[in-house]
This record gives sequence, C-alpha cells and structure tokens, in this order.
Amino acid sequence: MSAERPRVALDLDGSLESLGNSMTDLADALDATGECELLRFHSGSAPPSPGDARLALRPLWTPLWRRGVGPSLDRLLAPVDVLHVAGRATPPTKSTPLLISVDDLRPLRSESREYLRVTQLRRAVRHGATLVASTRSASHEVRRVLDVAPTRIVVVPPAVPLVQPTREGTKLVVNLTGVVNPFLRLAPALVSLARGHGATVEALASQAVTQQIRASGLDVVVRPRSDARRALGEARVVLHISDGARFPSFAIAALAAGVPTIARATTINRELLSGAAELTESDDEVVPLLNELWESPSRRAIVMAAGRSRAEDFAPATAARAYVALYKEVVRGWRT
Repeated sequence: MSAERPRVALDLDGSLESLGNSMTDLADALDATGECELLRFHSGSAPPSPGDARLALRPLWTPLWRRGVGPSLDRLLAPVDVLHVAGRATPPTKSTPLLISVDDLRPLRSESREYLRVTQLRRAVRHGATLVASTRSASHEVRRVLDVAPTRIVVVPPAVPLVQPTREGTKLVVNLTGVVNPFLRLAPALVSLARGHGATVEALASQAVTQQIRASGLDVVVRPRSDARRALGEARVVLHISDGARFPSFAIAALAAGVPTIARATTINRELLSGAAELTESDDEVVPLLNELWESPSRRAIVMAAGRSRAEDFAPATAARAYVALYKEVVRGWRT
C-alpha cells in the first residue's frame, strides 16, 4: 500500500455521541476525500451494512479486546496500513500500527474493576499504539495519568455529527454531562425564566441523572440522550453543563445549528468554545446571560454567526482531512 493513499481500517463502534454515530460520519467524510482506502468494521456489534468487514468469532473476542488482550486484529482483517479504534476495544495488533482515539477522560479519572481504562491504554502504548486526544488540554491529562512519552500522543478533534439548522426554537435545552448538582441549584431560576417566556426547560441526561431530577420534583422535562438531535431542533438557547471530561460535541453541534450556547468555563471549553459560546465562571452569571440571549436579537445574531464559524472547525470534513494527514504520517513513520 502507498503512504500517499493508505488503507485504513476504522472501527465504527467507537462513537460516544447522542447526536448520531460520529465514526460513521467520519468514515463517510474520509471516503469523500479520496485520499485513503477505507475498511469499515465493528469491534463490538454485528455489522449493519453488507459493505462492512466481518470479524470471525467476534463475540468471543470483544470482551478480551476491552482489556487490550486477545487475538491480533490485523490477522482477522484484510491487509491494511493503519488500524483506528475509538471505543472501549483496544485489540492487539501484530504488524500494523494502531491509533486509539481517547475522547472521554472519565474512565481515566475513576478506575473500576469493570473498566480498567488506564491499564488498558498503557498496555496498548507499550505495544506501539499511538493515542489521539481530542484537545490539547486533554492530551496533557492523558499524558499525566498514563505517564507516557509525549511522542505517543497526538491531538485531532473528533468529527461532530452534522445537524440541521434550528429555526424558531422555543425551549431552553440543558445538556448534562457528568454532573447534576450545578443544574439542581440553577433549575428553579431556569424554570422561572423559561415560564416568563412561555417556554419549558428540557434536560438531556443519563438514566441515573434523570432519576435524580425527577426525584427533586422540579418542573423540568427530562429526555434521554437519544433525543438529543430532536431537542436541539427545538432549542432557543442551549445550556451545556459538564464536568469537562468529554469533548463538548453537543455544544459544538448547537453552535453549528445556530443556537446561542452557554457553557461552564472548564479548561476544555475555554480551548474549544471561547469566542463562540458564552462561557461562565460562576453560576450567578447564567440566568442574566440566558435572558439576554433569549431577548436580544442583536446579541443573538452576533453569537449565532460566531458559533457557526467555529463549528466548521469540527465538521466531519475537517476531521477527515486531519485524520488523513495523521494516517499518512503514521504509515511513513512505521516504514522508516
């Protein structure tokens, strides 16, 4: 295979997104570049498309691959130049370079018997894998936690799934990722603000967080993450509340949809959203800012234009170009 048009095996089970399968979006964008030959496969589920590669006895290997052990993946696939995974599976490889996208830092912060991510990633790096962090700040945390050389980590933002522009949204949509207490403190004021505009507060949350919100008795509509795309299409303003451990795809998708967005000023949000979303240092800033973004046409227009421009940096086509360059670099380095 040529380093100028490498053959890449991409695991479509790596997506962590509620908006859609970001790995499928990346795969489609990679195909559109014409600069690599793509082999799609699934490390943890049955392939839904006839064109995807099938792995012999895959259900037997998936639990092993989630611990970084088991049969070499490149022996189960047609010959490729690069293997790229982004989910829980980090299968060993025999003679093919492996890229592992690390988009979620929470497993690095909280080890468990179920999911020993630190041990898994350290083992993969010892065997030659390269880690792909989603941001510079995330790369620093990955390097510190895993204690690996900086040459073993590169930074390439993931693809953010494409969304339709939101038109005439009427709801305050709150995306909760990794935290709930800040929302519970703010919720009465958020509900009051929304009612004043004849609107409702809708929260996107995990099942565990949903139970906490419902137990609080707050007048908030709680929707599962699978409703993220529909909720975004109905939003007038988005409030993104996270622990800063994951790439803020929902916030970026909101910017792409033209929805004014407020987020907490975490390290990752400062790096990615500053100048496009409104970042708050204190919860006291949230309600006045929400009210201004709700009511002021001029402020909304400025924020919406900045948001759409920033979102282009994370579109699937942009991510594909960055990954093609990385694939070519990996192939050249592997052969020298």
